[in-house]
Amino acid sequence: MVMIKFGGFAMRRKDREVVDFKRMKEIAERCDCLRLGLKDEDGVYIVPLSFGMAEEDGKLFFYFHSAPEGNKINLIREQSNVSFEMDCGHQLTAGGETACTFGYKYQSIMGKGNVSLVADYDEKIRGLQLLMRHYTEKNDWTFKDGMVNHVAVLKLTVEEWTCKVCE
Repeated sequence: MVMIKFGGFAMRRKDREVVDFKRMKEIAERCDCLRLGLKDEDGVYIVPLSFGMAEEDGKLFFYFHSAPEGNKINLIREQSNVSFEMDCGHQLTAGGETACTFGYKYQSIMGKGNVSLVADYDEKIRGLQLLMRHYTEKNDWTFKDGMVNHVAVLKLTVEEWTCKVCE
């Protein structure tokens, strides 16, 4: 049973909305960057991240790696509620002689969730394995203890998400 709330954002073009969990997950897997939105004192701080993805009991999780200090880490320590965006399948469609006859194909996902720093060593390894598998499709990476202990691994638990396909 899928536990994630769908339709957390109002979508004007319902004909472009994807609500099938499997298809949404396939689109997410095709993306190569997830943009994480955090609040800071000046407004919103958006950071692009490489990611790995997992599903457990109908919940979707994203894992990221990071330096153990910096603005992103400081903001995550102050807050757990975040927004995210990812997109893929970009293609300009030529329509004719006027600008209004052109279009743009894409697939996008927007969502909200909770992000945290992963402290458990085994879960850090799992997150790093998922990240590497996403980009290389190889499943059996090894990591040196010193590296695992030095890198920050972040976990985003998705609470709600929407998906749009413009074809």
